[in-house]
Order: sequence, then C-alpha cells, then structure tokens
Amino acid sequence: MSNELEITQDINNKFTAQQARGLNYEENLLWEKERSDHSGVDLPVPEGSAVRTGLPERTEDIGLPQVSEPQVVRHFVKMSTWNYSIDHGFFPLGSCTMKHNPRLSEKLACLAGFAHIHPKQPESTVQGALKLMYELQNWLAELTALPGVCLVPAAGAQGELAGMMTIKRAHELNNQSQRKIVLTPDSSHGTNPATAVMCGYELRVISTKDTGRISIEAFKEALYATSDDGSDIAGMMVTNPNTCGLFETNIKELADLLHEAGGYFYCDGANFNALVGKIRPGDFGVDVMHVNLHKTFSTPHGGGGPGSGPICTTVKLAPYMPVPVVGMKNDTYCLQWEEDRPETLGRLKGFNGQFAIHVRALSYMMSCGANGLKQVAEDAVLSANYIFSQLKDDFHAPYDAPCMHECIITDKIQKDTGVTTIDFAKALCEYGFHPMTVYFPIVLSGTMLIEPTETESKESIDRFITVMKKFAEDIKSGDTEKFHSFPLSTPRKRLDEVIAARNPVLRWSCN
Repeated sequence: MSNELEITQDINNKFTAQQARGLNYEENLLWEKERSDHSGVDLPVPEGSAVRTGLPERTEDIGLPQVSEPQVVRHFVKMSTWNYSIDHGFFPLGSCTMKHNPRLSEKLACLAGFAHIHPKQPESTVQGALKLMYELQNWLAELTALPGVCLVPAAGAQGELAGMMTIKRAHELNNQSQRKIVLTPDSSHGTNPATAVMCGYELRVISTKDTGRISIEAFKEALYATSDDGSDIAGMMVTNPNTCGLFETNIKELADLLHEAGGYFYCDGANFNALVGKIRPGDFGVDVMHVNLHKTFSTPHGGGGPGSGPICTTVKLAPYMPVPVVGMKNDTYCLQWEEDRPETLGRLKGFNGQFAIHVRALSYMMSCGANGLKQVAEDAVLSANYIFSQLKDDFHAPYDAPCMHECIITDKIQKDTGVTTIDFAKALCEYGFHPMTVYFPIVLSGTMLIEPTETESKESIDRFITVMKKFAEDIKSGDTEKFHSFPLSTPRKRLDEVIAARNPVLRWSCN
C-alpha cells in the first residue's frame, strides 16, 4: 500500500497528497506458473491396490496444474496477503463489508471445544456451545429490547427473510391473511422489496423526496391508500438509521400508526452499529429485526468468512420464529424444535446457524461491555460526521444535516466538468485507497456513500479526506483530463465497461 508513503505529514499534522502507486494487488494463476519439468509429489501406484473411492478408476490426467509444493504454498500465501482487507488499509465503507476483526475473537473461535464440535452431537456433549448461544441470545435481547431471539439465519438477507416470514406466520395463524401489502421507502436496501415479494406480499413504496426521511403525511397516504383503516397492510420494512445515513425522526409515530392498523414493524438491522448501546429498537416500536453480527459485532464477512443474521422479536411474535432456539430445561441447555414451539414457521436452514460467528460476536460484546458498545455507536457517528464536515463544501451534500454512521456526497458540483462519481472511484485506486460504495442509494444521482466505522483512527480518516479534497481542488483548477485515465499504476487499468458488459469473457485462457 503506497498511501502510507505518498501522503506526507508536516509538523502541523497537515497531510499532503501526492501521486501514489495505486492498489497493486496481483497474483498470477497457478496455471500460469506451470512448467512441464516441475511437479508436486507423484508417488507410484501400489501394485495390487484397489480403488476405494467408490468411483471408476481414473484413466485421464487429474487436471491440476503441474507445480511444486513450495510453489503452491507461496501462491496461496501471496493470495492471502494480496487480498485487500481492513488489515491492509482504510476502507471507506466499513460496516457493510470490512471492519476490524479482533484477534482475540479469532483465537476463541479456534478453541477445540468450539471449532471441533459437530451439530449432530448429543446435546449433553456440547453444553458449553449451547450456553454460549444462550448467552448471545440474551445479549441481543437486551441490546434490542426484543426478547425473542433466533440465531439460525446464516446472513443478513436470510435474517430479513426470517423476519418477514415470522410476520406472515403470525398473520396466518391469527386469521389475518387478507393483509397483502408491505410498505417500504424508496431508499430501502434492495433486499427489502425482494424479500417482501418472496413472501408473497405486494409492495407499496413510500417516497422520501428531498428529505431522505419518511414523512408522516407520505406514510399515512400509503397506509390508507386502499382501505380506510389499513386492514390490508401486513407491515412495513424500514432501515433505521436509513440508507441515506439519516435517523428516521418520525419513527415512533410511524410505528404507532402502523400498530393501530394491525401491521408489524420489521426493522432492517443493517445499520445497528450506529445505535448499539445508545437506543434500543424495541423502544421505538420495532416488532422484529435482524442483526448483522458481521457488521455491528465485528465478525468476518465476505471473503473473510460467513455472515450471520439472527432475528429479534417482541414477546408477541416470538412463538412464530424459526427453530431451533436455545432454551433451558432442568438446568440443562437444549435446542427447542417444532415439538417445543408448535406455532413456529419451521426450519429455515440446516442446523443452528453460523456457530463460529456466534463465538466471535459474543467475544466482541463481552470485550466491549455495555460502555464499550455504546462507544462503538458514538465513534461510528463521530467519524462519519467528521468526514461530512470536511467534504461538504467541496462536494454536493444532498442533506445538509448531521448524519449517523455514514454520510453521502454526490458528484453534482463536478459533473459539469466531465468528472463523475466513477472517476473519483478510479482515482482513489490510483492514490492507494479502496473506493467507497458508489451510486447507492439510487434515490440520488452520482452518490458516494462513505462509512469509516468506529475502528478507524483520525489519522487514517484525515489521509482519505486529504486525497478527496485534492481531487476537488484539481477539478476546480481545470485539471480534469487525468481523471478519465485513472487508475494508471494498478495491475488492471480502466476497462471499457460497455464492451465488458456486452461481451464478457467468462473463461480464462492461456492463449
């Protein structure tokens, strides 16, 4: 990473951005390393031995590249170090994909009593693991003020599905099957409308217009659009803080109106790290939400490991959750299945969720404690507002108000010069930074969604701010043409994206 070298700091702690060498992450395929005179261990077939795999005897080459064992080891070691991660440098959208994973949590997840157990072991042999899951359920219940907790969902999207299926199950068993409509704002995560449709619901979108928030008037218009009392509304799906990085200030009143109409409030918990330890979603009317353990509670995600999306519900909805749920019987921890929870919607997936992520999440919670988790939210919000305060005069700020854990700027000021959001993303690569998320949320044009997370130092944030301000200054002075060529120093240069989309090359060839 060159940004440590190319962004200099003077005695007054001011940073100066200079041309960097770019995000230089490259490792050739093993096939490109193949040489006919190199191979790994090739033992002769023992005479008189029979194939014991149950498959026909192989008559052709195995089809693996012919490389030596040291080459294989070096290849995968390089792959592991060249893969960009939060351990390498600043990532300006941390909560969604990259945030610090404490090594203590990793160490605990590798303990033999956790790492070497099997989900089909007798419950009497895994009491420690079940106790850990039980404690995690209690922590999540306390932090959300939603006492019903199911750890089964394997990721945020599946947690979202589990939450809406819980709502649907409740309506069905309470003779409310006429409720066919789900309300959601136009700024919602794309999985929200997809989940509602997968559950068999019709979608009614609420416009957030220029404020980025749901107004009482717009909500009432959607709630009563096809019935005087909202009796056809199953619920609403709202992310809070929302995708525009803003807290829904009317959320309690919206929840009250929905509950009066008999609907349930599903809260997308993607942005819970902005609230954790400060506000409990159950206190502002949430009935069910999923919690991304891989976002709020700092466990590996994406290339670093699986996600995990437990759901938390009110007492009223808890009977309808998926199974299993960890409970206690005669001072023994146990898994509660359909026979214990007859109103459950059933099994959502095999076994009991992403257990290794449960270990990491509880480790993080207990390491932080109540005060530490509160500071997580405070630091996340502080970092985002610091970036916003430094960049809002150089870029277009669609919402001139304090943000939560993420801020939005757009290319509106620079667009007339021919430099757009995609050019900023490519330029960041040239200067040694991974780009922020671009063109999302789609309710605005040319968006750049920036989320530094609570784990970043002020120094690393200042380096990023320095580069972004340099971009704005260069464009203002007329130095715009270079932005269409970036990145120059990375192993992969700028693609012709139209050709790449129309004629994708889907197979690697050595020719």
